[in-house]
Amino acid sequence: MVLSLFMSRVLGMVRAMVINWQFGQNELTDAYRLSFMIPDLLFFLVAGGALSSAFIPVFSEYYHTDRKSEAWHVFSAVATIMSAAVLGFIGLAWVFAPQLTAIIAAKNDPALYPLITQMSRIVLPAQFAFFIGGLMMGTLYARQVFSVPGLAPNIYNIGIILGAVILPYFIVPGVVGMSWGALVGATCGSFILPLLAMRKFGMEFKITFDTKHPGVRKVFRLMAPVVFGLSLSTVFPMIMQYFAGSYGKSMNTAYDTANQLMQAPLGIFSQSLALAVFPALSQYVAEDHMNLYREQLMSTLRQVLYLTTPVAVIMFAVPDHLVRALFQHGKFTAVDTQRTAACLAMFAIGIVAWSLQPVLMRGYFAIHKSVTPVVIGTITTVFFFSACALITQAGAGYRALPLAGSLSAFLLVGALLVTLAKTVGGLDLAGLGVTLAKALAASSVCGLLLAGLMMGLGEISFGGRFGHIGLLFVAMCGFGWLYYYITRSLAMPECAYVERALKRIQRS
Repeated sequence: MVLSLFMSRVLGMVRAMVINWQFGQNELTDAYRLSFMIPDLLFFLVAGGALSSAFIPVFSEYYHTDRKSEAWHVFSAVATIMSAAVLGFIGLAWVFAPQLTAIIAAKNDPALYPLITQMSRIVLPAQFAFFIGGLMMGTLYARQVFSVPGLAPNIYNIGIILGAVILPYFIVPGVVGMSWGALVGATCGSFILPLLAMRKFGMEFKITFDTKHPGVRKVFRLMAPVVFGLSLSTVFPMIMQYFAGSYGKSMNTAYDTANQLMQAPLGIFSQSLALAVFPALSQYVAEDHMNLYREQLMSTLRQVLYLTTPVAVIMFAVPDHLVRALFQHGKFTAVDTQRTAACLAMFAIGIVAWSLQPVLMRGYFAIHKSVTPVVIGTITTVFFFSACALITQAGAGYRALPLAGSLSAFLLVGALLVTLAKTVGGLDLAGLGVTLAKALAASSVCGLLLAGLMMGLGEISFGGRFGHIGLLFVAMCGFGWLYYYITRSLAMPECAYVERALKRIQRS
């Protein structure tokens, strides 16, 4: 799972590099980012993320207690009902796309509205692939099959890359090609691929609108709070895009590019570990092994802290060098680098909190508790939206928005941790704090050395841009090894993760 999502993030960075090289940062790329807000809003309103999260524990409960036929009946009913609902919502969003565009892009130039509407309508059908594909992937996760779902985001990224590089020259003009690439990538990766995998590993499906089965009712009961709540992690990018227009053209693109960089460690480490541990947590709860649930949950949280803290420090210490190395080529200028790097530094502050959130949410869903995290998420989302409104009204600088997002993430995770500990009979929060303190201390030492090195040598030419990339790569490798040896000297048990990975590499 880590490997597949690592490749997804690598391709995500390649995608961002290609887009910035091909189009730079301007009002057209702002329109492209904004065109995803209507599909994302649909995904949010129908609780797309909650669908699979609510479905997996219920499917696992039936599947792992010798009731496989009932498990597949639940899948059939949920898939049928959600297919009808999603297609209906897609049709409504397609018809009212111009009106929705005027709302979500209210702070941007109205001249962009027709282009945003056009691209939104192209991408909207992809939501069906995401919804139903996520449900199919849920059955694979429950059966400990992780490879196929891990390929979906890679195919999606490849679709957008090809849409940016090939389609503008042959079929459709400019940024519109990326919208078609996104649609094709989503359909192939999130729908066709898991469907083929399910047929290979076994599936039972028949069209049914059975809403009386207790398993079906349980899935929708778990989903219901999310439908009416506001998840900060879900609406965070949308809120950022909405307020970005207050700072002029190119800021939608700058925020999105910096956010993609910030999301890289979340996908590689946090989300992969969260997805991998979720079936195990659900199985422990189904079998009433709550001691194993608590141990597995805390072990995963500590591992996330160990892996993501140094990445957060790197992005905070040398954001300008990272952005310059990755994106400053083609139509992406030094001014774009400065603007994006400033945003990245503020985003980096919240990486640790954002990384813990997916694991904690799976912890709640595994014990079939969805109301509490939704209430907490709604409160923090209202706090973040209010903070953004005050920031823009007060005329604060553009760095304030991502900083407010990072602080809101810490507020969210702190509340989730305390509440979950009370719900499951206690968690080792002190041990989690010790892990964070040690990881932060080791990372800070490495970060100071890295910043000093890049400050002293970063402007020296070693073969132009590629020399700068090589220097940054070598410096970051040194950072990683130094962090590992410092944390091992601090007797952090999470070092065993790295040691196991090294042994696997040596054996291969």
